[in-house]
Amino acid sequence: MMNTNYFIGLMSGTSMDGIDAVLVDFGSKNPRLLAKHSQVIPKHTLRNLQRLCLPGNDEINLLGQLDRSVGLLFGAAVNALLDKAGVSAEQVVAIGSHGQTVRHMPNLDMGFTLQIGDPNTIAVKTGIDVIADFRRKDIALGGQGAPLVPAFHQQMFARPDTPRVILNIGGIANLTYLPGNTDDVIGFDTGPGNTLIDAWIQQVKDLPYDKDGIWAASGTTDEKLLNHLLSHTYFSQPFPKSTGRELFNQAWLEQQAADFGYLNEADIQSTLLDVTCHSIAKETRALSPRGEMFVCGGGAFNTELMSRLAKLLPGYRLETTQELGIAPQWVEGIAFAWLAMRHHQGLPGNLPAVTGASREAVLGSLFPAA
Repeated sequence: MMNTNYFIGLMSGTSMDGIDAVLVDFGSKNPRLLAKHSQVIPKHTLRNLQRLCLPGNDEINLLGQLDRSVGLLFGAAVNALLDKAGVSAEQVVAIGSHGQTVRHMPNLDMGFTLQIGDPNTIAVKTGIDVIADFRRKDIALGGQGAPLVPAFHQQMFARPDTPRVILNIGGIANLTYLPGNTDDVIGFDTGPGNTLIDAWIQQVKDLPYDKDGIWAASGTTDEKLLNHLLSHTYFSQPFPKSTGRELFNQAWLEQQAADFGYLNEADIQSTLLDVTCHSIAKETRALSPRGEMFVCGGGAFNTELMSRLAKLLPGYRLETTQELGIAPQWVEGIAFAWLAMRHHQGLPGNLPAVTGASREAVLGSLFPAA
């Protein structure tokens, strides 16, 4: 029998480090995380996804096959989650699937965003209705289609009289500013989160990521390279704004660092980490010189990143979202379960002040299992 409050959220971000699946109960004021599961993306699928994120040959065939493959992976993640929770498919109202972004280009003359992970395949594999394609309605309304999580952050984390920043550090970093006294929420992508530091350590050391930022901590930041990277026009653009791997990727990094080949590899890693920290800190200080910052996403577990950010933001109390009752890894997954719930109830999911859309809208499309 269906529990009218059970929704599943599926999230795979720009880091492409795995699929997060969460089962959430929306039966009370605060969502209750009932079960969670992380599914690894197989190496050959990951390589093809990374390939698809950059222009190349035979893209349509690769896109079509990966759309199905990622859909099957998402479906497997849901079934593993249900097994862990001891919950049947019949008890769940719907799955909210973010999909895997392979292109995000909202600023073209005809802007678009593209996420794959066929919702029809997920619905068939799980026997649960799927709500997906959350971003394109906002794009159609003239918005950026991102970030979408600030509406969830506002409902979950806003506190009267307390300026708060919710910072999500995935492949790309985005922040939500909750002023405390008004509903004038601000949210946008600040720039690279983990994408450049991951790309560099993968290239040099063949490691997936810099655990705890240890390699970055062993190096010394080169101020000249740092200033060169931070001179990119994205960092001085006004919001609303969003970005992705289309801009901040390994090819861009190699091009920008071409004249800095004399630098020690660890020094480059340290510099790239500072690109993330300085771009976040600059935008945060411009919003408010002091307040509270709560970090989620993979970057919350990088102790060197958190330490550097704290030094750059002395006016802020810096914690992870664990302090607010949600573990950093699961915030975005819960947000997409929440967006599915909003769709199911016919409620808007975007904040036009954040995305630049002309109006609020119910986001996503329904893909029935039946």
